[in-house]
Amino acid sequence: MFGQLVIGPPGSGKTTYCNGMSQFLSLIGRKVAVINLDPANDSLPYECAVNIEDLIKLSDVMAEHSLGPNGGLVYCMDYLEKNIDWLESKLKPLINDHYLLFDFPGQVELFFLHSNAKNVISKLIKKMDLRLTVIHLVDAHLCCDPGKYVSALLLSLTTMLHLELPHINVLSKIDLIESYGKLAYNLDFYTDVQDLSYLQNHLDQDPRSSKYRKLTKELCDVIEDFSLVNFSTLDIQDKESVGNLVKLIDKTNGYICWHEGSVVEFSKIAAAPLDWDYYRYPFYILQCKRSI
Repeated sequence: MFGQLVIGPPGSGKTTYCNGMSQFLSLIGRKVAVINLDPANDSLPYECAVNIEDLIKLSDVMAEHSLGPNGGLVYCMDYLEKNIDWLESKLKPLINDHYLLFDFPGQVELFFLHSNAKNVISKLIKKMDLRLTVIHLVDAHLCCDPGKYVSALLLSLTTMLHLELPHINVLSKIDLIESYGKLAYNLDFYTDVQDLSYLQNHLDQDPRSSKYRKLTKELCDVIEDFSLVNFSTLDIQDKESVGNLVKLIDKTNGYICWHEGSVVEFSKIAAAPLDWDYYRYPFYILQCKRSI
Protein backbone atom coordinates (compact mmCIF):
# COMPACT_ATOMS: atom_id res chain seq x y z
CA MET A 1 0.00 0.00 0.00
CA PHE A 2 3.07 2.25 0.07
CA GLY A 3 4.92 3.79 -2.83
CA GLN A 4 6.24 6.75 -4.79
CA LEU A 5 4.90 8.87 -7.65
CA VAL A 6 7.92 9.86 -9.73
CA ILE A 7 7.43 13.04 -11.76
CA GLY A 8 9.59 15.78 -13.25
CA PRO A 9 10.47 17.54 -16.51
CA PRO A 10 11.95 15.57 -19.44
CA GLY A 11 15.61 14.82 -18.84
CA SER A 12 15.39 15.09 -15.06
CA GLY A 13 16.11 11.37 -14.65
CA LYS A 14 12.77 9.72 -13.85
CA THR A 15 13.41 6.42 -15.64
CA THR A 16 16.95 6.20 -14.28
CA TYR A 17 15.57 6.98 -10.82
CA CYS A 18 12.93 4.23 -11.00
CA ASN A 19 15.54 1.75 -12.20
CA GLY A 20 18.09 2.62 -9.51
CA MET A 21 15.52 2.99 -6.74
CA SER A 22 13.91 -0.38 -7.52
CA GLN A 23 17.31 -2.06 -7.34
CA PHE A 24 18.16 -0.31 -4.07
CA LEU A 25 14.86 -1.26 -2.43
CA SER A 26 15.26 -4.85 -3.59
CA LEU A 27 18.74 -4.85 -2.09
CA ILE A 28 17.38 -3.95 1.35
CA GLY A 29 14.68 -6.61 1.14
CA ARG A 30 11.55 -4.95 -0.21
CA LYS A 31 9.44 -6.44 -2.96
CA VAL A 32 9.15 -3.71 -5.58
CA ALA A 33 6.79 -3.27 -8.52
CA VAL A 34 7.44 -0.53 -11.08
CA ILE A 35 4.37 0.79 -12.89
CA ASN A 36 5.10 2.64 -16.13
CA LEU A 37 2.41 5.24 -16.83
CA ASP A 38 4.44 7.06 -19.47
CA PRO A 39 3.20 6.00 -22.92
CA ALA A 40 6.17 7.81 -24.49
CA ASN A 41 8.66 5.63 -22.61
CA ASP A 42 9.19 2.81 -25.08
CA SER A 43 12.57 1.66 -23.76
CA LEU A 44 12.36 0.48 -20.16
CA PRO A 45 15.58 -0.55 -18.36
CA TYR A 46 13.64 -1.93 -15.39
CA GLU A 47 11.32 -4.92 -15.10
CA CYS A 48 7.86 -3.45 -15.54
CA ALA A 49 4.99 -4.93 -13.52
CA VAL A 50 2.33 -2.78 -15.20
CA ASN A 51 2.75 -0.93 -18.49
CA ILE A 52 0.29 1.64 -19.82
CA GLU A 53 1.20 0.56 -23.35
CA ASP A 54 -0.89 -2.55 -22.73
CA LEU A 55 -3.86 -0.18 -22.54
CA ILE A 56 -2.99 2.60 -24.97
CA LYS A 57 -0.01 3.55 -27.15
CA LEU A 58 1.08 7.11 -27.80
CA SER A 59 2.07 6.36 -31.40
CA ASP A 60 -1.42 5.02 -32.13
CA VAL A 61 -3.07 8.08 -30.57
CA MET A 62 -0.89 10.48 -32.55
CA ALA A 63 -1.59 8.67 -35.82
CA GLU A 64 -5.31 8.20 -35.27
CA HIS A 65 -6.13 11.67 -33.97
CA SER A 66 -3.42 13.71 -35.75
CA LEU A 67 -1.97 14.91 -32.45
CA GLY A 68 1.55 15.89 -31.50
CA PRO A 69 3.42 14.31 -28.55
CA ASN A 70 2.05 16.77 -25.97
CA GLY A 71 -1.55 16.50 -27.11
CA GLY A 72 -1.16 12.74 -27.37
CA LEU A 73 0.03 12.47 -23.77
CA VAL A 74 -2.93 14.50 -22.52
CA TYR A 75 -5.24 12.20 -24.48
CA CYS A 76 -3.55 9.11 -22.98
CA MET A 77 -3.95 10.43 -19.42
CA ASP A 78 -7.59 11.22 -20.12
CA TYR A 79 -8.09 7.71 -21.51
CA LEU A 80 -6.39 6.21 -18.45
CA GLU A 81 -8.69 8.17 -16.15
CA LYS A 82 -11.75 6.87 -17.98
CA ASN A 83 -10.37 3.32 -17.79
CA ILE A 84 -9.08 3.47 -14.24
CA ASP A 85 -10.63 0.06 -13.59
CA TRP A 86 -7.97 -1.45 -15.86
CA LEU A 87 -5.18 -0.02 -13.71
CA GLU A 88 -6.88 -1.02 -10.48
CA SER A 89 -7.20 -4.61 -11.66
CA LYS A 90 -3.49 -4.68 -12.49
CA LEU A 91 -2.51 -3.26 -9.10
CA LYS A 92 -4.74 -5.45 -6.90
CA PRO A 93 -2.38 -8.46 -6.93
CA LEU A 94 0.53 -6.18 -5.97
CA ILE A 95 -0.68 -3.84 -3.23
CA ASN A 96 -0.58 -6.29 -0.33
CA ASP A 97 3.10 -7.18 -0.51
CA HIS A 98 4.79 -4.84 -2.98
CA TYR A 99 6.24 -1.36 -2.70
CA LEU A 100 5.02 0.60 -5.74
CA LEU A 101 6.99 2.97 -7.99
CA PHE A 102 4.90 4.92 -10.51
CA ASP A 103 6.88 6.26 -13.47
CA PHE A 104 4.87 9.19 -14.89
CA PRO A 105 5.30 11.18 -18.14
CA GLY A 106 7.62 14.17 -18.23
CA GLN A 107 5.03 16.61 -19.53
CA VAL A 108 4.91 19.08 -16.66
CA GLU A 109 1.50 20.48 -17.67
CA LEU A 110 -0.07 17.22 -16.55
CA PHE A 111 0.80 18.01 -12.93
CA PHE A 112 0.05 21.70 -12.51
CA LEU A 113 -2.43 22.54 -15.28
CA HIS A 114 -4.50 19.52 -16.33
CA SER A 115 -6.52 17.48 -13.85
CA ASN A 116 -6.29 14.06 -15.54
CA ALA A 117 -3.17 12.79 -13.76
CA LYS A 118 -4.34 14.19 -10.44
CA ASN A 119 -7.69 12.45 -10.83
CA VAL A 120 -6.00 9.13 -11.62
CA ILE A 121 -3.82 9.44 -8.52
CA SER A 122 -6.73 10.51 -6.31
CA LYS A 123 -8.91 7.60 -7.42
CA LEU A 124 -6.13 5.09 -6.75
CA ILE A 125 -5.46 6.51 -3.28
CA LYS A 126 -9.16 6.52 -2.37
CA LYS A 127 -10.16 3.14 -3.79
CA MET A 128 -7.01 1.19 -2.96
CA ASP A 129 -5.94 2.94 0.26
CA LEU A 130 -2.47 3.76 -1.06
CA ARG A 131 0.07 5.82 0.89
CA LEU A 132 2.07 7.63 -1.76
CA THR A 133 4.76 10.29 -1.78
CA VAL A 134 5.40 12.49 -4.81
CA ILE A 135 9.06 12.58 -5.85
CA HIS A 136 9.54 15.63 -8.05
CA LEU A 137 12.90 15.45 -9.81
CA VAL A 138 14.64 18.63 -10.95
CA ASP A 139 17.96 18.53 -12.80
CA ALA A 140 20.65 20.03 -10.55
CA HIS A 141 22.19 21.95 -13.45
CA LEU A 142 19.34 24.49 -13.18
CA CYS A 143 21.03 25.85 -10.06
CA CYS A 144 23.80 27.24 -12.28
CA ASP A 145 21.35 29.57 -14.02
CA PRO A 146 19.41 31.90 -11.65
CA GLY A 147 16.54 32.37 -14.10
CA LYS A 148 16.08 28.64 -14.66
CA TYR A 149 16.38 28.01 -10.92
CA VAL A 150 13.53 30.43 -10.20
CA SER A 151 11.46 28.68 -12.88
CA ALA A 152 12.16 25.33 -11.22
CA LEU A 153 11.05 26.75 -7.87
CA LEU A 154 7.81 28.03 -9.36
CA LEU A 155 7.15 24.70 -11.07
CA SER A 156 7.81 22.83 -7.82
CA LEU A 157 5.49 25.09 -5.86
CA THR A 158 2.59 24.91 -8.33
CA THR A 159 2.93 21.12 -8.55
CA MET A 160 2.85 20.79 -4.77
CA LEU A 161 -0.27 22.95 -4.52
CA HIS A 162 -1.99 21.14 -7.39
CA LEU A 163 -1.39 17.54 -6.29
CA GLU A 164 -1.92 18.10 -2.53
CA LEU A 165 0.09 15.03 -1.49
CA PRO A 166 3.18 14.33 0.61
CA HIS A 167 5.86 15.82 -1.61
CA ILE A 168 9.65 15.77 -1.86
CA ASN A 169 11.51 17.94 -4.36
CA VAL A 170 14.81 16.39 -5.40
CA LEU A 171 17.83 17.89 -7.16
CA SER A 172 18.85 14.93 -9.31
CA LYS A 173 22.28 14.30 -10.88
CA ILE A 174 23.89 16.19 -8.01
CA ASP A 175 27.15 14.36 -8.73
CA LEU A 176 27.39 16.23 -12.05
CA ILE A 177 26.64 19.71 -10.75
CA GLU A 178 30.27 20.86 -10.79
CA SER A 179 30.55 20.00 -14.48
CA TYR A 180 27.72 22.42 -15.28
CA GLY A 181 29.54 25.49 -13.94
CA LYS A 182 30.32 27.32 -10.73
CA LEU A 183 27.45 28.03 -8.37
CA ALA A 184 26.96 31.61 -7.23
CA TYR A 185 26.37 30.42 -3.65
CA ASN A 186 26.86 27.33 -1.52
CA LEU A 187 24.66 24.35 -2.34
CA ASP A 188 22.71 24.88 0.90
CA PHE A 189 21.38 28.13 -0.53
CA TYR A 190 19.69 26.21 -3.35
CA THR A 191 18.45 23.25 -1.31
CA ASP A 192 17.05 25.32 1.58
CA VAL A 193 15.68 28.03 -0.77
CA GLN A 194 16.99 30.85 1.36
CA ASP A 195 16.62 34.59 0.72
CA LEU A 196 16.00 34.77 -3.03
CA SER A 197 16.82 38.47 -3.14
CA TYR A 198 20.46 37.41 -3.40
CA LEU A 199 19.69 36.04 -6.85
CA GLN A 200 18.40 39.40 -8.02
CA ASN A 201 21.89 40.83 -8.60
CA HIS A 202 22.80 37.89 -10.82
CA LEU A 203 19.54 38.15 -12.70
CA ASP A 204 20.06 41.86 -13.25
CA GLN A 205 23.39 41.13 -14.93
CA ASP A 206 21.79 38.71 -17.37
CA PRO A 207 20.59 40.55 -20.50
CA ARG A 208 18.02 37.83 -21.12
CA SER A 209 16.16 38.63 -17.92
CA SER A 210 16.77 42.37 -17.54
CA LYS A 211 13.38 43.34 -18.95
CA TYR A 212 11.62 40.86 -16.64
CA ARG A 213 13.17 42.14 -13.40
CA LYS A 214 9.91 43.20 -11.82
CA LEU A 215 8.12 39.98 -12.80
CA THR A 216 10.99 37.84 -11.49
CA LYS A 217 11.01 39.71 -8.19
CA GLU A 218 7.26 39.22 -7.79
CA LEU A 219 7.60 35.50 -8.52
CA CYS A 220 10.36 35.18 -5.94
CA ASP A 221 8.15 36.97 -3.40
CA VAL A 222 5.33 34.49 -4.10
CA ILE A 223 7.66 31.52 -3.62
CA GLU A 224 8.99 32.93 -0.34
CA ASP A 225 5.51 33.84 0.93
CA PHE A 226 4.36 30.22 0.58
CA SER A 227 7.63 29.00 2.11
CA LEU A 228 6.93 25.42 1.03
CA VAL A 229 9.72 24.59 -1.41
CA ASN A 230 13.03 23.04 -0.50
CA PHE A 231 15.14 20.31 -2.08
CA SER A 232 16.83 17.08 -1.17
CA THR A 233 19.83 16.04 -3.23
CA LEU A 234 20.36 12.76 -5.04
CA ASP A 235 23.19 10.90 -6.69
CA ILE A 236 21.45 7.75 -7.93
CA GLN A 237 24.81 5.97 -8.14
CA ASP A 238 25.60 6.58 -4.45
CA LYS A 239 23.96 4.11 -2.06
CA GLU A 240 24.27 6.53 0.88
CA SER A 241 22.54 9.30 -1.08
CA VAL A 242 19.73 6.96 -2.16
CA GLY A 243 19.43 5.55 1.36
CA ASN A 244 19.05 9.00 2.92
CA LEU A 245 16.30 9.84 0.44
CA VAL A 246 14.47 6.56 1.14
CA LYS A 247 14.53 7.29 4.87
CA LEU A 248 12.93 10.68 4.19
CA ILE A 249 10.31 9.12 1.91
CA ASP A 250 9.49 6.49 4.54
CA LYS A 251 8.69 9.27 7.00
CA THR A 252 6.49 11.23 4.61
CA ASN A 253 4.28 8.32 3.49
CA GLY A 254 4.21 6.58 6.88
CA TYR A 255 6.08 3.43 5.88
CA ILE A 256 8.39 3.75 8.88
CA CYS A 257 5.39 3.63 11.24
CA TRP A 258 3.67 0.66 9.61
CA HIS A 259 6.75 -1.50 9.18
CA GLU A 260 8.71 -2.00 12.39
CA GLY A 261 11.58 -3.53 10.44
CA SER A 262 12.04 -0.56 8.14
CA VAL A 263 14.93 0.82 10.18
CA VAL A 264 16.66 -2.56 10.22
CA GLU A 265 16.41 -2.82 6.43
CA PHE A 266 19.24 -0.36 5.92
CA SER A 267 21.67 -2.51 7.91
CA LYS A 268 21.53 -4.95 4.99
CA ILE A 269 23.30 -2.45 2.73
CA ALA A 270 26.65 -2.91 4.48
CA ALA A 271 26.42 -6.69 4.40
CA ALA A 272 25.10 -7.16 0.87
CA PRO A 273 27.13 -6.56 -2.29
CA LEU A 274 26.07 -3.52 -4.27
CA ASP A 275 25.14 -4.85 -7.68
CA TRP A 276 23.17 -2.31 -9.66
CA ASP A 277 23.09 -2.45 -13.43
CA TYR A 278 21.50 0.90 -14.29
CA TYR A 279 24.83 2.13 -15.72
CA ARG A 280 24.11 -0.14 -18.67
CA TYR A 281 21.26 2.14 -19.70
CA PRO A 282 22.54 5.72 -20.12
CA PHE A 283 19.67 8.11 -19.55
CA TYR A 284 20.51 10.34 -22.49
CA ILE A 285 19.93 7.36 -24.81
CA LEU A 286 16.46 6.88 -23.37
CA GLN A 287 15.70 10.56 -23.86
CA CYS A 288 16.93 10.46 -27.48
CA LYS A 289 14.65 7.53 -28.21
CA ARG A 290 11.70 9.43 -26.73
CA SER A 291 12.31 12.48 -28.89
CA ILE A 292 12.56 10.54 -32.17
